[in-house]
Amino acid sequence: MQRTCLEDMPCPVARSLERVGEWWSILIIRDAFQGLTRFDEFQQSLQLSPTILTRRLKYLVESGILEKRLYNPRPARYEYLLTERGNDFFPVIAALLHWGNQHFAPEGPAVILTDRRTGTPVEPILLNRATMQPIRRQDVTLAAGSVRSDIINKRLALMHDKQSIDARQPSHSIQSQKEK
Repeated sequence: MQRTCLEDMPCPVARSLERVGEWWSILIIRDAFQGLTRFDEFQQSLQLSPTILTRRLKYLVESGILEKRLYNPRPARYEYLLTERGNDFFPVIAALLHWGNQHFAPEGPAVILTDRRTGTPVEPILLNRATMQPIRRQDVTLAAGSVRSDIINKRLALMHDKQSIDARQPSHSIQSQKEK
């Protein structure tokens, strides 16, 4: 089965997944945020075959998420550094880590985010820059951006119609144990 290319889809989520949706890519980026830069460091951390690691690093460089930089001319050795685009992915990694600890670590978290200065645990939240208030699913909706396409217009119309119907009916959302 051939994988569908999401690169040309007009959806920003689909385009992002094309770049980082393969799980090894996200784990490489995770490790880069913790200071790993060299091929052997990534390989040691991830226990990944050299072929797959080479392929993933190459794609992350081509996607502008990592920069390949020569650190030793003889023999040629390279390190992989996060670019601005790569650094902008940090909130996604932080949110995935928190979500994974919250929902898939019944025995407790294996790792947590902590403040470098104080060592206190950090819980990531998503804020609206204009109001500095947390962004909650029930408070936001998708709206058309400056670039429109038929598929986006149809998808937004479908979602808008569904939200209008749902607004007139009782909620069918499943509450977590914490919300009850």
